[in-house]
Amino acid sequence: MQLSGKTVIVTGGSDGIGRHICLKLAAEGCRLAVLGRNSDRLAAVVQESRDAGALQVRSYVCDMADAQAIAATAKAVEEDFDGVDILINNAGIWHKAGPLDTITDEMLVATVQTNLTGLMQLTRAVLPGLRRRDAAAILNVSSKSGVVAQAGQSVYTATKYGVRGFTDVLKEDEAASGVRVAGLYQSGTNTGMFAKAGEEVPNHIFTEPEDLADVVVFMLSRPAKLWMHEVRIEL
Repeated sequence: MQLSGKTVIVTGGSDGIGRHICLKLAAEGCRLAVLGRNSDRLAAVVQESRDAGALQVRSYVCDMADAQAIAATAKAVEEDFDGVDILINNAGIWHKAGPLDTITDEMLVATVQTNLTGLMQLTRAVLPGLRRRDAAAILNVSSKSGVVAQAGQSVYTATKYGVRGFTDVLKEDEAASGVRVAGLYQSGTNTGMFAKAGEEVPNHIFTEPEDLADVVVFMLSRPAKLWMHEVRIEL
């Protein structure tokens, strides 16, 4: 796909992997709709993306655990950009690793709603518009936890296995529509996700987010006759 001029939604775009995806796509000449929860961080990414070469960039404060906010944001993006070509579902949260009964009800619900339910709701909202484009794609940035079961990650892993299943079925459902669907399953990434949950991990040994963003751009920019349905990144 030729990325220059394409309109791309990036969820979780205010920091971490999402921020670097935005900057890499900006350098490709994309138009960006950046979704996140923190208005100050979003504003910084908007400016960075403009400086990096984005043709157009706007931010939207949107909590992926809020169904009404998701619907309103999807509508606003469609109107502001006159359509969307690519959806990158990247937003996600982590619960501190431990047995299931150490995970609070609030964290359990927030993890499922943010990582899985919100992803599906936004995809559903954007999908009809994607089908009207000449070339369109959905890329779900998931996790190694969507492929491999790891101790202490029961709820997080459940959401990521769900994303993988959703991605695989969506690929089959949209095979005739022209909307290409892919999943990215990466191992640990050097971001602040673990720290936000109070988890102490050796971030320095993990994949750098800018390197992962390169993979995203590579996947999306393949020629029309070549599509990478699933990519797994290991340390």
